[in-house]
Amino acid sequence: MKDTRSCQSHGFARACSSAVFAATIVMAVPQGAQAQEPAADFYKGKTMTLVVGASAGGGVDLFARLVSRHLGKFVPGLSTVVVQNMPGAGSLVAAKHLYSIAPKDGTHIASVLPGAFFDPLFNPQPGDSKERYDPTKFNFIGNGNAESLVCLARKDSGIDKLEDMFQKEFIVGTPGGGSLVHVYTTVLKNLLNAKLKIVTGYPGTKEIVLAVQRGEVQGVCGFSYSSAKLQFPDALHGKGDFKIIAQVGSTGYPELDKAGIPLTINAARDPDTRAALEIFYSQGMYVRAFMMPPGVPQERVEVIRKAFIEAIKSDALQEEAAKMMTDADPNTGAEMEAMVRQVYAAPPKVIERIRNAMTQ
Repeated sequence: MKDTRSCQSHGFARACSSAVFAATIVMAVPQGAQAQEPAADFYKGKTMTLVVGASAGGGVDLFARLVSRHLGKFVPGLSTVVVQNMPGAGSLVAAKHLYSIAPKDGTHIASVLPGAFFDPLFNPQPGDSKERYDPTKFNFIGNGNAESLVCLARKDSGIDKLEDMFQKEFIVGTPGGGSLVHVYTTVLKNLLNAKLKIVTGYPGTKEIVLAVQRGEVQGVCGFSYSSAKLQFPDALHGKGDFKIIAQVGSTGYPELDKAGIPLTINAARDPDTRAALEIFYSQGMYVRAFMMPPGVPQERVEVIRKAFIEAIKSDALQEEAAKMMTDADPNTGAEMEAMVRQVYAAPPKVIERIRNAMTQ
């Protein structure tokens, strides 16, 4: 079990503990008439729709489909789980669909990138309001794996180590918009002054991988390590044509730490920059996130939360994950809720600095 997922590892132990306690109190509140039908009866013969906020074939999609093949085994009476891809705006399209349009009866769930939780905070738009979209009201189901994000470079790029990114131009690809890869790359450029030339417009990470392999760009940052292992299996130890040069986060991942891969946060020039990165990077742990809409009867939420953790930990899913060369070490819905609330509670000055850094 990876201890890097704990609230304490991010320096927010007290805040996370309070948030988890608050989440537990909220979970205990009965939902009234809408929760009267027992969840064990409700799901009999039902089909669940799993909306994926990413294009087919990328890391988010592949992990969501892995979960879809096992989740139903642990939901009493559930007939099947159907996957529906809904890419766009870094999962924001899927998240807003789940929030406003999807049925709130417990038959819809979504897997999205964490930027969809924080867009109203870091990227507020004119006319936005909490009434229209308040991510803190989602029913967080769990996170499939505590991920680490990395920077990966072609060996012929001349970018061999973290320090090189601050001394030489490094051409990297992103999907643009509010995508996780784009936002993390932009923050790395603006907060740490990395010499990144950002090429945008790729539909998703699958297309960026192809661009790196073909030499259209020199690398990618903010890329999930589980996807990197799958697409570039020799890159960790620099064998072959590609190399992992940095962990884009504030807490090391054991396998990457063992290989001596440095953390980008250690390049922060001053305490204020480091504090902003601590807040910003906290979302990066949850790139295999699953949630349900607001308003779902709490009994059904708890059934799916329990089933999700059981499915992830099951021998069958673990064996399939190993074959896919990905890890599956989950976080609970309560842990996710605590993380989201602590980020929204960050000081306005810190949030404003992050907002500015996210603008290319």
